[in-house]
Amino acid sequence: MTTLRSVVVGCGSHLPATIVTNADLSERMETSDEWIVQRTGIRQRHIAAPEETTAVLGTRAAQAALADAGLSGADIDLVICATSTPDHTFPSTATQIQAALGIETGFAFDQQAVCAGFVYAVATADSLIRTGAAKRALIIGAETFSRIVDWEDRTTCVLFGDGAGAIVLEAREGEGTTADRGVLSSRLRSDGRHRSKLYVDGGPGSTGTVGKLRMEGKEVFRFAVGSVTDVIADAFTLSGTTAEDLDWFVPHQANRRIIEASADKLGIAREKVVLTVDMHGNTSAASIPLALDAARKDGRIRDGDLVMIEAIGGGFAWGAALIRW
Repeated sequence: MTTLRSVVVGCGSHLPATIVTNADLSERMETSDEWIVQRTGIRQRHIAAPEETTAVLGTRAAQAALADAGLSGADIDLVICATSTPDHTFPSTATQIQAALGIETGFAFDQQAVCAGFVYAVATADSLIRTGAAKRALIIGAETFSRIVDWEDRTTCVLFGDGAGAIVLEAREGEGTTADRGVLSSRLRSDGRHRSKLYVDGGPGSTGTVGKLRMEGKEVFRFAVGSVTDVIADAFTLSGTTAEDLDWFVPHQANRRIIEASADKLGIAREKVVLTVDMHGNTSAASIPLALDAARKDGRIRDGDLVMIEAIGGGFAWGAALIRW
């Protein structure tokens, strides 16, 4: 029996030119390269210039993904931008990217699930494609987290960076088996009781200000390793696959220790884990598409590979999706 699948046909990314190393940070605050690397695995991060807004980064990543797919903006009828650092309260960053790409048809909106935003956006686009509401979707994760971190808080400011990544999903018929290319399964979860563990202390509806990021690092670590593997297990079950079938695990790039502990818990071999946190830091919703593009460009991810993406973000919100590339 044939079924409609959301197939990845293009992938792209964009990073700001400015790189800030751990050594650079140690010159402006009490920290060190050794301290940061031991606790997080991060060695450097990219920081956006004043003119590089979230929409600018997202547009450049989108252009790269379209070029990789051999498509233009006119071929896209859905744009979703996963971001927690939009250019404006409204309109959405997705509509600004849509306009920059010259797209005049279809629809565009932002997805806000913090670091899990890209996974949420992929699952949302897949649902819309499978219902026939869209034929080709541009899914973007774009962030300028450097603008909401407290640069006086060395426990959090060293973690985050800026960047954007994107993929193009296209509706194609499959046979309804795990050999099909495209999104095979996804699972999303959230639990708002954990707000205080990772949040921004401002917003238009509360303080009328942008606010700064606040985090209880130990609590986030504990929850990320102990609780969020449920969505991964469910995604495997829904698709009829197992960790042994997986070619690549591409998780949210927040902390190397979290990534490796989660992989170990799930029985995913470490050599199957794509790691870019050392180069990019935590880029929130941009981290997974940045990692996907890096692994695609260096030849690790190839057509036909089974790829798991997974993330947890503030809220908490978390999710996973299994994709046959």
